[in-house]
Amino acid sequence: MATIIQLKKELDKLSSPRQAKISQRFFKTNKGEYGEGDIFLGVKVPVQRKIAKNYQSLSLQDIKTLLNSEIHEYRLTSLFILIAQYKKENARKKEKIFNLYLKNARQINNWDLVDLSAPNIIGDYLLDKPKIILLKLAKSKNLWEKRIAILATYAFIKNNKFNDALKISKILLNDNHDLIHKATGWMLREIGKRNQKIEERFLKKHYKKMPRTMLRYAIEKFDESKRKFYLKK
Repeated sequence: MATIIQLKKELDKLSSPRQAKISQRFFKTNKGEYGEGDIFLGVKVPVQRKIAKNYQSLSLQDIKTLLNSEIHEYRLTSLFILIAQYKKENARKKEKIFNLYLKNARQINNWDLVDLSAPNIIGDYLLDKPKIILLKLAKSKNLWEKRIAILATYAFIKNNKFNDALKISKILLNDNHDLIHKATGWMLREIGKRNQKIEERFLKKHYKKMPRTMLRYAIEKFDESKRKFYLKK
């Protein structure tokens, strides 16, 4: 049976100092940046996905241990395993995975970790359930919990359910972090790709006070004249 020790050894063996340096710059790991202190081995994402397939039998305790590691690739690979387990499990096990994710949300602490996992676990689980927890996360002081809240709504948007994404977008309008501006604008854009009238209804109420980056992301797919209209205003 595959073990957590074997997984770590496999990832460690594939480490690349050169790629690690690139990743540390890309994911802003210097002092004062959003990824401060994050440590990279330098293993690329497709390789991590491939490795994760061989460790889908890991226990939730082992996954929790990996999620609490200081090494980025341990955390991301553990999330790939968790997503794979979630997809094939029954309702009771999915609830356990959902709860594990929430309890360790602050360890899912870079934008790639959030974006690749939140829609697939948090969003999927809440698709037919009350969404109160997302409103709570959206009001958190923690950057990553807020990003989880808005990215989870991608699962709803894909199912043409937009109200919760719009509620959370409204909460995040006054957020001061660029990563929240980008994520919220992205979700608004995804709504617009499916129903532009609904997105524009939201924009007409709020675009004047939206952060510029959020607005640019939200209107990216609009025709040029409509983009200019919103940007000039």
